[in-house]
Amino acid sequence: MTIVSVTATQAGVTTTLTESGGVWTGTLTAPSKSSGSNNSGQGVDIGAEAQGKGYYPITITLTDDVGNVTTIDSTDPTWGETLRLKVLEKTGPTAVLSYPTAGAYINNRAPEIKWTITDTGSGVNPNAVFVKIDSGNAIAVTPSISGGVATATYIPSPALSDGDHTVEVYGSDYDGNQSAVASAAFTIDGTNPTLNITNPAEETTRTNVAALKLMFMVSDQTGVTVTITHGSKTYTPTISGGAGTQDITLSNGSNTIGFRVVDAAGNVTEATRIVILDTSAPTVTNVELTENPIDVGKTTVIKVTATDA
Repeated sequence: MTIVSVTATQAGVTTTLTESGGVWTGTLTAPSKSSGSNNSGQGVDIGAEAQGKGYYPITITLTDDVGNVTTIDSTDPTWGETLRLKVLEKTGPTAVLSYPTAGAYINNRAPEIKWTITDTGSGVNPNAVFVKIDSGNAIAVTPSISGGVATATYIPSPALSDGDHTVEVYGSDYDGNQSAVASAAFTIDGTNPTLNITNPAEETTRTNVAALKLMFMVSDQTGVTVTITHGSKTYTPTISGGAGTQDITLSNGSNTIGFRVVDAAGNVTEATRIVILDTSAPTVTNVELTENPIDVGKTTVIKVTATDA
């Protein structure tokens, strides 16, 4: 008998092969999408790279001149592995760093770094997701994967020092393509700002003048905000060179003045001053002399009774 037809079918496309010297030859066009997640795909690590183990099955159909048909495919014990077409994508995944953001000031020395790696082709390789802080080595992080999105978090250990830092994140897909690096420069500031109130200097002060100029100094001038509360009023004085002033008008009696300093990282320092305003002059309620009149050169005792509100 004589073979009269050989076809190869993959991804729904059938190609008719041509014979020359007993060998049937044809050209197959790879599908536009990676085979990494096809047919129980995803991947295995091969050295330092990931190689998708998914595939597109090929079916070979041979027909002789009397109508006998032989079919072999990717399940064939002899030729099955050969008939598994592995298609690799060339587009790397996308890395997005969600925290910290660029230029952030953070008061937590061990911030939770958060990022995603997205790949709609062969899929994100969970063994190839990395984070790098400053000039340290890349650290592999095991992400949580849902569909084509890998979500990763990392808390630095040991904690970071106060100052400027850089974080970089990236990942690879099962076809070995690495994403571009997503990065951000940020600042750790875990120290509360210092507040020095120079007027009134004492925690409790008495005065008979209603007009009071508050005076203070702050040590942390990076994005620092000072809020002063007095009764129902709130003031936000301007800081220049670390120094600030605020004019307030006291009410008769006890006045509680609150100071709250917040720096760019969210560190808070608070202080309170109490100023008692007394504008009432003393009132004499009684004056007594024990002897009046008295002889020349003699003494008398004077008694004064008074109140001061």
